[in-house]
Amino acid sequence: MSLTVAIVGRPNVGKSTLFNRLAGRKLAIVDDTPGVTRDRAVANSDFAGLDLKLIDTAGFDEAAPESLAARMTAQTKAAIKEADLCLFVIDARAGITTGDEILASELRKSGKPVVLCANKSESAAAAAGELEAYGLGLGDPIAISAEHGIGLSELRDALAPYGESAEESILEDAAEAPPRPLRLAIVGRPNVGKSSLMNRLLGEDRALTGPEAGITRDAVLAEWRFEGREILLHDTAGLRKKARVVDRLEKLSVDSALTAVRFADCVILVMDAKEAFEKQDLAIADLIAREGRALVFIANKWDQVSDRQKMLRDLREKRDRLLPQVAGATIEGVSALTGEGLERLMPAVIEAERVWNTRVPTSALNRFLEQALSRHPPPAVSGRRIRLRYMTQAKARPPTFVLFGNQLKALPESYLRYLTNAIRSAFTMPGTPIRLTLRSSKNPYTE
Repeated sequence: MSLTVAIVGRPNVGKSTLFNRLAGRKLAIVDDTPGVTRDRAVANSDFAGLDLKLIDTAGFDEAAPESLAARMTAQTKAAIKEADLCLFVIDARAGITTGDEILASELRKSGKPVVLCANKSESAAAAAGELEAYGLGLGDPIAISAEHGIGLSELRDALAPYGESAEESILEDAAEAPPRPLRLAIVGRPNVGKSSLMNRLLGEDRALTGPEAGITRDAVLAEWRFEGREILLHDTAGLRKKARVVDRLEKLSVDSALTAVRFADCVILVMDAKEAFEKQDLAIADLIAREGRALVFIANKWDQVSDRQKMLRDLREKRDRLLPQVAGATIEGVSALTGEGLERLMPAVIEAERVWNTRVPTSALNRFLEQALSRHPPPAVSGRRIRLRYMTQAKARPPTFVLFGNQLKALPESYLRYLTNAIRSAFTMPGTPIRLTLRSSKNPYTE
């Protein structure tokens, strides 16, 4: 079993930098601005042979009830409760502050083991802060620099008594290696209810929510199980029109969301039911299709819709007219606020992922090609007819087909769309992106 470690501290002490350093890769957004991290970020790590589950948290700060800062602090308290051990990070250059003392008191109440880290200790200016840290009564502070990688061996030694080696963990799990989890990303414009949907699916307040647009910054990862299937669920920052993204932090948030899409198997595109398929929704759907991910549309705030049958017909018509590359993709009306319609969401996701994994036998493909050519032969180029010889499937995830013949570069886009739509119809692949690769035969007489 991995050791669950919550990295806690007041804002801007370097928690996310340490999280990235221990994880061995850049997962959390890092910036000099205080309060960048808002949600809990989770990552599994083999840190110098220790099997760790790391939780990055928002800065612990006293704030007015129901404010955004208070909701962030509640997320940190939830991480402390979940953890086996807490890494308490202070800024050694700034010394001990009232905020550090408040958090130290909270950690003592929790009863969890605490390892105290005096971060930013790469210069002599940190020496006084390291001495002050003894006054917190949480043991000897470990002088580290998360940015420069200083003091990590001492930190590893402090964690070792609480955890087990990654080798032992692998041996324990080798007998029953679980199947690969389904990676599911939730994307959409700001303030359409992505985090509320994630919380409703998980049955807990895992992601921050509120009336403010743009609350989510990092892609929030949560492990979940649906009917025995392991799922890695990503909540992402809202994606706005590129020209409007000028703030550096928002650019980092958008990059994090796009990375989540690229690594997902299936993507849930959340839209406001009354403003669905606006220009930005279409741009996001096109991005998902170009990345080759399975796609499910969600019309959120369904509880505010009166004539639902008409709305659903209109949404399906818009989908097929404006997004022919994902024609037939599932659209479900749900309410993240009330939970209405959520029982249909995950079956739709599982089905979309199944279609995304479809493999078609070569014999069936070539029978299909023969029928498609007889119905609609390719056009002639300079008096010579284009010959399509045969077709095979190169891979799934998404379904990718290779078409062999001569003069294929001259095939018009309209004919390729005809073949793509015919494949989707013949082999029942609604909504999934389909890719066609063309391979022209070499003319033996050109030399």
